[in-house]
Amino acid sequence: MLVNSKEILLAAKKGHYAVPATNVFNLESIKGVLSAAEETNHPLMVCLAEVHTPELGIEEAAHIVKYYAEKCSQDIVLHYDHGFTSEMVKQAIDAGFTSVMIDGSSLPFEENVEKTKEIVAYAHKRNVTVEAEIGHVGGGESYLDPEDDDTMLTTVDEAVKFAELTGVDSLAVSIGTAHGEYKGIPHLNFDRLSQIAERVEVPLVLHGGSGSGDENLTKAVQLGICKVNIFTDLTIAAKEKTKEGYADRSYYDSTKLAVQGIKECLMHYYEVFQTKGEK
Repeated sequence: MLVNSKEILLAAKKGHYAVPATNVFNLESIKGVLSAAEETNHPLMVCLAEVHTPELGIEEAAHIVKYYAEKCSQDIVLHYDHGFTSEMVKQAIDAGFTSVMIDGSSLPFEENVEKTKEIVAYAHKRNVTVEAEIGHVGGGESYLDPEDDDTMLTTVDEAVKFAELTGVDSLAVSIGTAHGEYKGIPHLNFDRLSQIAERVEVPLVLHGGSGSGDENLTKAVQLGICKVNIFTDLTIAAKEKTKEGYADRSYYDSTKLAVQGIKECLMHYYEVFQTKGEK
């Protein structure tokens, strides 16, 4: 069934586990992640990133995910990920998304606060939950050249102040992960995470989960992360799965293999995140 993220993330915070947030961009990716949620009896956040809307439109994604979520016995959140403009985020809310992220992390602190407050006011009137980001999660290529790194670690004081000023339901923090494929070795700042978790009351979110290492992710969850975003590893799993006997397979068979690869990858991450919440 379709829900917003409030209760499942508060349950994750209380139970010391994390809920996966999987980016989707076509029907196969949607089917793959939802089948994993159903088979494992765990909740899931199905995410459409703003960058993927040319491939899968907001209203299109809303119709498809809502259709399959209603057939699923688990709690499913339809989440709009990394929305950079208020207009697009509001469009997602109006289309039926149950959770949204307004990403003002590249803006000055005060502008990020004001932009986030605008969306919180709009969303909460419609029973939609809001995530925002303080600090900035860069790209995996940053690990090649530290001088080129656009990652800004979240400070404890800013995280506390931001959460209090905006009224967000969850907060994405930057502790050393990156989006995309890593070009070097990821180093997560667990001390910073622990300090933030001690002082910020809302559930914490980690972006750039793919390739960060299972042990790192499990430790991050144990220290307070309640939601972990996964995308790149799902696409890699789909690609690798379709290579199995590729020469003898049709496109039809390949799409079924892609769904299976995504499903298996997410089932692995459910174990890494120690996800609970069985229904």
